[in-house]
Amino acid sequence: MAAASLVVPASGLVAKNGTGDRTCTKTTVAILGGGMAGISAAQALTNNSISDFIILEYNDRIGGRASHTDFGMQEDGSPYVIELGANWIQGLGRPGGPENPVWRLAKKYGLKNTYSNYSSILTYNETGPSEYAHLLDTYSEAATTASAHAGRLLAENLQDQTARAGLALAGWNPKHSDMAAQAVEWWSWDWESAVPPEQSSLIFGVASSNLSFNQFSDENNLVIDPRGYSHIIQQEAATFLKKGDPRLRLNSHVTNISYSDDGVTIYSDDGSCISAAYAICTFSVGVLQNDVIAFEPELPRWKRTSIQKFTMGTYTKIFMQFNETFWPQDKQFFLYASPTQRGWYPVFQSLSTEGFMPGSNIIFVTVVADGSYRVEQQTDEQTQAEVMGVLREMYPNITVPEPIAFTYPRWTKTPWAYGSYSNWPAGTTLEMHQNLRANTGRLWFAGEATSAEYFGFLHGAWFEGREAGYQIASVMQNRCVQVYDNTQFCGETRPHYEKLSGTSPLQNYNVLNGWATSSFYSSGDKGAE
Repeated sequence: MAAASLVVPASGLVAKNGTGDRTCTKTTVAILGGGMAGISAAQALTNNSISDFIILEYNDRIGGRASHTDFGMQEDGSPYVIELGANWIQGLGRPGGPENPVWRLAKKYGLKNTYSNYSSILTYNETGPSEYAHLLDTYSEAATTASAHAGRLLAENLQDQTARAGLALAGWNPKHSDMAAQAVEWWSWDWESAVPPEQSSLIFGVASSNLSFNQFSDENNLVIDPRGYSHIIQQEAATFLKKGDPRLRLNSHVTNISYSDDGVTIYSDDGSCISAAYAICTFSVGVLQNDVIAFEPELPRWKRTSIQKFTMGTYTKIFMQFNETFWPQDKQFFLYASPTQRGWYPVFQSLSTEGFMPGSNIIFVTVVADGSYRVEQQTDEQTQAEVMGVLREMYPNITVPEPIAFTYPRWTKTPWAYGSYSNWPAGTTLEMHQNLRANTGRLWFAGEATSAEYFGFLHGAWFEGREAGYQIASVMQNRCVQVYDNTQFCGETRPHYEKLSGTSPLQNYNVLNGWATSSFYSSGDKGAE
């Protein structure tokens, strides 16, 4: 069922909003966002006999950052379909063990996907093919050591480190001039985290990856379904939203949210509003950080601090279709080490390979972080010229043609996302992350960023949306609700921490610890609190 077929103007009871003559549609739960978290929250409510909810979605479709588009042309004249956002099912499941819920949905709805073989790789530099794949094994050995160290830091509640520090202490500390090693590190860390090791928590960066790939499985499957990755989200929504269901409002651009211990009112730019007993906000960290939604009252300082503490990574796939496949057709990945700049169009992936879209002549290259921000400021033509320069260095003995189709998203300029997915910075505690999850009054929060175990992953959004829905059902119905395994919610709201302790108590700020001044607080404004 197409997402657009589910929408009609919402109807229902109305109430005065208390600020004028405008009336608001009344509902029990307002769900802000129709991505994976929003749909799984609505499904959780449905499973607990709560059907009075309204989903407000910015776009004319559901699916959120699982976003696809038509691209290029097949032999029959129809376009291919490529994923601009979420693309992989990351960690599938083991026989008799836990199974990734996204993998379960993929099997349920026959989502077409193909195993990504990361050992199917060739390495290059500015002179063409260059053999430095052995460095992948060197990095892997150090990463295994760093991972074990991260586990000890977590288990013993020791001070966090950056991923950079953890890798260096484990023996991986490449010189800035060693561009082959820099490319390998980008492939091994930045490509997954969407930020460099200096900006990532060792403890939680390792934990998130381990929980996804060790708990489920180490497989990564690329989605290549012509219906798009969002098909599974749309199909799940269709199990509780009927055609023409007034509980789904597409093209709803929320501008203001008023919340309290008594309810939540949501205002949109078309003049409509929703009055709800509870609301679940699934907006990305990027949206919350960019202050595009006005909250009344202003979100408390502990919540605003947590929002600004976390970072939003940007992951940009640049797609090209050619009139021929001039790169090796028996390999999936091609790693390029620029002679001057780390992360300069480093990872190419072929879709023309058997098992993906054979004969499509499509390849894409990924950039993240500063690379993403830079190409977003450029025209397609400027970026295409840079990418073609790299491909011609990689294949100096081949006449590399110009692409016949070229496109890439600009995620930091997308007003309903402002980035791709969240990243956990070093030194950020579990308590501080809990403040990102915690509700303010009857306004709740969910999404991939609020998942401590699976932040950055689509299955993190699924878990968090479902948990928020179950918790609200527990509060509303004043009963215990079984969520998964032996986890129950019994009418509790999510706790938060008004004050977060530093790593050193105040009495340790003394000359023996290198803190000689005593005038820091003398102004009386306590500005460092």
